[in-house]
Amino acid sequence: MKIIQTKIQEHYQQNLPFVVYNKPNVKEVFGLFQQNNDLNIITDQYDRKGFVFAPFNSVDAAVLIPFSVSEFVSDTMEEDHEMIIQRVMPTNNDSKLRHIDLVEKGVAAIKKDHFKKVVLSRIEKVTLTEIDIVATYKKLLQTYANAFVYVWFHPKVGLWFGATPETLLKLENSCFTTMALAGTQVYKENTVPIWDQKEIAEQKFVTDYIVNKLSKFSTGLQVSETETVKAGSLVHLRTEIKGELDAVKGNSLFSLVNLLHPTPAVCGLPKHAAKQFILENENYNRSYYTGFLGELNMGEVQHKDAHLFVNLRCMEIENMEAHIYVGGGITKESSSEKEWEETVAKSNIMLKVL
Repeated sequence: MKIIQTKIQEHYQQNLPFVVYNKPNVKEVFGLFQQNNDLNIITDQYDRKGFVFAPFNSVDAAVLIPFSVSEFVSDTMEEDHEMIIQRVMPTNNDSKLRHIDLVEKGVAAIKKDHFKKVVLSRIEKVTLTEIDIVATYKKLLQTYANAFVYVWFHPKVGLWFGATPETLLKLENSCFTTMALAGTQVYKENTVPIWDQKEIAEQKFVTDYIVNKLSKFSTGLQVSETETVKAGSLVHLRTEIKGELDAVKGNSLFSLVNLLHPTPAVCGLPKHAAKQFILENENYNRSYYTGFLGELNMGEVQHKDAHLFVNLRCMEIENMEAHIYVGGGITKESSSEKEWEETVAKSNIMLKVL
């Protein structure tokens, strides 16, 4: 990874945009290094070639690192057996009380039939004495081999790291794959997870919503059995959904992305009501957390090719402070105390590499 490591250091020092990423269970690392510091915005068409970084709120603009003005580099991931010590976030009582109050508001709104599910999040801020971009990224790679691991930088936007387990969309020509991912438990070695009714219902909400939406303009939908998957120190419930875009009903990449984003796994159901509750009650800007990111049109098939991931398990570095974003799905069975504990478990994913 020495070539990409050098490129990261040079571009960051020169204040030039770049992204370096590794796909799940792949040993190859890819980098796209923009040769100028222009801020390239895409809004209503996804027909350009490059790496997209999109926010949670679709009224805000998505940023593209264009392939045409960037150097594309691939490198092999190095095996590094350095021990990583897990650090546990100290409990912040003010933060805990705010989140518990937020969850209880969400449960109350669900019981009043405002929506069936809402995903509520919070932000933890950790002061840093230094930040080594290469070392942080390599630790993410070593710890989360089955996730989409990235570091993304633009001088006009910021510096982000992430290790997300969730695919938003993989599109090759007219064939697509997406997933419903919900439910969270801490991974316990040699133990089969037991999922309670709250988590099973949450997963079914997400799956049913995606299948219903996709059936309106695609054919041959295939829905897998729900399985338990491991992502770092956590496990989740996952269902894969595959199909083919129907040319008659509309098959633009932009339409498909807008249909899926934000998914019920990061927003709620019904989407509009849940999103309004989030914007009115979370009291902070999610920014690119629970947005999406990934390759656009970088395969052999032009203008119908994408590999996009939901931006979960991520953090933003700003003024020597790490902003760690964490959240969870709320249903009428949710316990506010357990929801707080779930966010603490998720925050440890980023804390392990700081």
